[in-house]
Amino acid sequence: MKILLPGGTGHIGQLLRRAWLREGHEVVVLSRRPHPYGDGSRVVGWDGRSAGAWTREVEGCDMVVNLAGRSVSCRYTPENLRAMTDSRVDSARVVGEAIAAARRPPRVWFQMSTATLYAHRFDAPNDEASGALGGTEPGVPAYWAYSVEIARAWEAAQREAATPATRKVALRAAMVMSTERGSVFDVLSRLARAGLGGPVAGGRQYVSWIHGADFVRALDFLRAREDLTGPVNLSSPRPLPQRAFMRGLRSAWHVPFGLPATRAMAELGAWALRSDTELLLKSRRVVPGRLTEAGFSFTHPEWADAARELVARRRAAGHRGTGTG
Repeated sequence: MKILLPGGTGHIGQLLRRAWLREGHEVVVLSRRPHPYGDGSRVVGWDGRSAGAWTREVEGCDMVVNLAGRSVSCRYTPENLRAMTDSRVDSARVVGEAIAAARRPPRVWFQMSTATLYAHRFDAPNDEASGALGGTEPGVPAYWAYSVEIARAWEAAQREAATPATRKVALRAAMVMSTERGSVFDVLSRLARAGLGGPVAGGRQYVSWIHGADFVRALDFLRAREDLTGPVNLSSPRPLPQRAFMRGLRSAWHVPFGLPATRAMAELGAWALRSDTELLLKSRRVVPGRLTEAGFSFTHPEWADAARELVARRRAAGHRGTGTG
């Protein structure tokens, strides 16, 4: 099977590339800064917004997984928000145009989206059928609506693409936990091991997550299920409050204490890291309704077990960040 990964140079792309190469598939990565990986995959240049020689790779491929988009770990300045929007919408638009123009288009197009689309809430989980979309919920900073609008535009670019021969699935992904260098697990582990992995602003806000191995398995499952289209939540069925989430991570690393942080401390830390507190303070209580209903079985549904498995593999790899799930 030939798989095309636009924007596949980040930690999720690395996770998918390694997993599918092990299974014997042909993997082609589209990158703004192409460089060889030396593992049997190919890397082809593109600019993420216009057609070019890269469109030849769409012809006859079996599956496209578009991961392209500027990192959300940045300060939410007007310039950065515009870059986050444009990089997502432009890449989805041009991928759709390439698929529409192909004589032998792919059978399925997975478009990365985000669980941040859902509302900040504590009272009930958000699934695809009954979940509340964010942007208008009371009691949160007004600028949080920007993230929701970006996600809406991202999904709309895929939904509106004229690709009748290609099934389209929007991946509303929670935080993907893998041992890849630069992953969320990598960053949070460094904080926990430094004694900074305590509750933030009380720690009531929910964390939605998915183990990297289950993320790969879910895409394989969705590829085979030709009856599933549209938005699909990729998240563990067991989201948990940030306080408990970090406690589980500290326990896996055998770190007895995590320094708590007030909201003001979180804002100061986000400023120093050139990031935004929405990533820490928004309660993302998301569950995989459609995956569960379709019969998908998670190998790592509970965070405590998942954290122990990830830590064990990171230790076994000598902390080199060369894990694959």
